[in-house]
Amino acid sequence: MKKLYKDPIGTAEKAAKAIAKITGKAKHDVALVMGSGWISAADALGSPTHEFPVTELPGFPAPTVAGHGGKLRSYKLSNGSNALVFLGRTHFYEGLGMEPVAHAVRTAVKAGCKNIVLTNACGGINTDYKVGQPVLIRDHISLTAASPLIGADFVDLTDLYSKRLRQIVKEEDPSLAEGVYVHWRGPSYETPAEIKMMRSMGADLVGMSTVPEAIAAHALGAEILAISLVTNAAAGVTGEKLNHAEVIAAGKAAADRMGNLLAKVLPKL
Repeated sequence: MKKLYKDPIGTAEKAAKAIAKITGKAKHDVALVMGSGWISAADALGSPTHEFPVTELPGFPAPTVAGHGGKLRSYKLSNGSNALVFLGRTHFYEGLGMEPVAHAVRTAVKAGCKNIVLTNACGGINTDYKVGQPVLIRDHISLTAASPLIGADFVDLTDLYSKRLRQIVKEEDPSLAEGVYVHWRGPSYETPAEIKMMRSMGADLVGMSTVPEAIAAHALGAEILAISLVTNAAAGVTGEKLNHAEVIAAGKAAADRMGNLLAKVLPKL
C-alpha cells in the first residue's frame, strides 16, 4: 500500500481505469462522497448500475469507522450522465497519512468527474443552527496544519467551494444556510474552550473531513460543492457530551431530505 502512495496521481489513474473496466463506462461526470449518516441518502438516486467494495480498486484501504460503508456505486442519472458515489471515506485521524484521504476524489477526477460533491456530519458552532440542518460550506479554516499537496504546488483557494454550484443548490432549496467549516483532526472531539476559539475566528461548523478532499480535487481542476449536516451542537454549546452513535442517528434521520435534494441537484451540476 505504501508503494502506491509514492505516486498518488498515478495510483488514482490506475483506480480510474479499474472503475471504467468494472462499470463499462468510459467516464463519469460527477462524484459524491457520503459522510457519516449520509449513506442511506444515496438510495434516493435510484438503483445503481454497479456497486462494489472500494478495496477492489488500487490504493483504497478498508474502512475502519462505524457508519462508513467502504463501497462505490455507479449511477446513470436522469440527464444521461454518470455519477460515482463513494459510501464512506478515509479520515486523517485514522493515521494512514494524507494520500489515502485524498485518494477517492483524485480517482474521481481521473475518472472524468468535473464536479465533486462532499458531504459530512459536523458539529454546529453557530447557535442559529439546529440538529438535522444541512448547511452549504462557503469557506473553511484548517486547524490540522496538513495539506494533501506536496512540494511547490501553489493552488489558489479563493473560490474553493464553488459559488456557481452553491447557487444551483439554493435554487432548489432557498432555505439552505451557508457557513464556514473548521477542519479538526480528531478523533477526539473539541473542548468547549476550543469551540469558543473557533467561534471567535468566524467558524460556524466543525468536523473531521472534507477539507483535504476539497483541496486535492480543486488542485486537479474540479469544482467543489460541500454540504455539512449538523448532527450535534458543538462542545460547550448545550453542555451535553458528544456521542458518535448520536451523530450517525441524526444523519440517518435527515437522510430522506438530503437524498431528495441531491437527486434533484446532481443532473444540473
